Amino acid sequence: MSLVSHWPLAGLRLTTRRLELRLPDSDELVELASLAAAGVHDPAVQPFTVAWTDVAPEQRAQSVLQYHWRCWAAWKPEDWDLNLVVLRDGVVVGTQGISARDFTVRREVGTGSWLGRTYHGHGLGTEMRAAVLHLAFAGLGAQQAISGAYVDNSASLGVSRKLGYRGDGIERHAVRGRPAVLQRLRLTAEQWQDRQRVPVVIEGLPDCLTWFGLNEQADIQG
Repeated sequence: MSLVSHWPLAGLRLTTRRLELRLPDSDELVELASLAAAGVHDPAVQPFTVAWTDVAPEQRAQSVLQYHWRCWAAWKPEDWDLNLVVLRDGVVVGTQGISARDFTVRREVGTGSWLGRTYHGHGLGTEMRAAVLHLAFAGLGAQQAISGAYVDNSASLGVSRKLGYRGDGIERHAVRGRPAVLQRLRLTAEQWQDRQRVPVVIEGLPDCLTWFGLNEQADIQG
């Protein structure tokens, strides 16, 4: 009996031209934690509302482990966070998440991601988010996807623009004790179809549908 028999999500894989996205095994999760310890962004800025990177390297690594374990343990069809490790040529380069609450009613997902700092600037952020958007819209029948980035985070905003997101208002937050403006972003299924340029292959999804609150193909199309 394999892990997939009891945890079908372990068999879910997304593949693009350069990347593979899947749930990490124990060794890959350690690699991801080590990548976080080595650095995720320029320490002079803080792109995250929850400033989990503003701690010592070992604490960053521990927070990655605890976050993934917590999301696995808390998984419910009506409330889920799928955090996939991103590999290029078998090497862990970052993580891409997709989440939803009451998905079968709202048909809306959110996304979040980070790359190891040494892997910035190669277009991987666009490719890995395109992969989970394909899962959301083509695989699960989502109608909307939301994201957000602080107005000084040009890299994240650039990824959203490439993929067709449009502005959806702003939020004001406190980051490192200072005011920060978050640009909300929204992508509809129609806008995604117009801008989808990244070929994505999904494997193992049919066995996972009930884990996303979906029972059959009719649920996806509806």
